[in-house]
Formats: sequence, structure tokens, C-alpha cells
Amino acid sequence: MGYSVNQYVYPPGTSFPEHSHGVDKIDGVLPGHFKMTLYGDSIILQAGDMLVVPKGVEHSAEVIGNESVVSLDVIKQEVNLNY
Repeated sequence: MGYSVNQYVYPPGTSFPEHSHGVDKIDGVLPGHFKMTLYGDSIILQAGDMLVVPKGVEHSAEVIGNESVVSLDVIKQEVNLNY
């Protein structure tokens, strides 16, 4: 069992309308400020912060300020033990 990690760079002005994912995931921020809204509450993530986004939960995101956000997207991998 492990995790897949993808790095994304989002320039200033990037926003993601409300959506959900079919997997549990973690969004982590390296540089930049990333406003994320879920469960009706907003939080601004900055360098070193992370947020768990459960499977199926509606959320949105927006880059805040003039700096690009470098985001790590972490997803736990399923293990298939069918031999």
C-alpha cells in the first residue's frame, strides 16, 4: 500500500469551482496561498499546510495573491490482493 503524489503549479487567478473526487485526498501547499472551501468554511493554506479532502465532499479552491501555488496532491493507493 502506498500513495501517489502529483505536483501542480497554479498561477495567480486560478480557481476551481465546487466539485468532488471519487477518492480521499490530501492537498498540501509548498509556496503560495490557496483558499479552499469545504463544509461551508474557508481556510487559506500556505507553505507547509495541508488539508484532507474526503471522497465525495464538495469543495472549491482559489489561488490568493500574486504568487503561484505549488500544490502536492496525495492519494492513497488501493491494494488488490487477488492473486
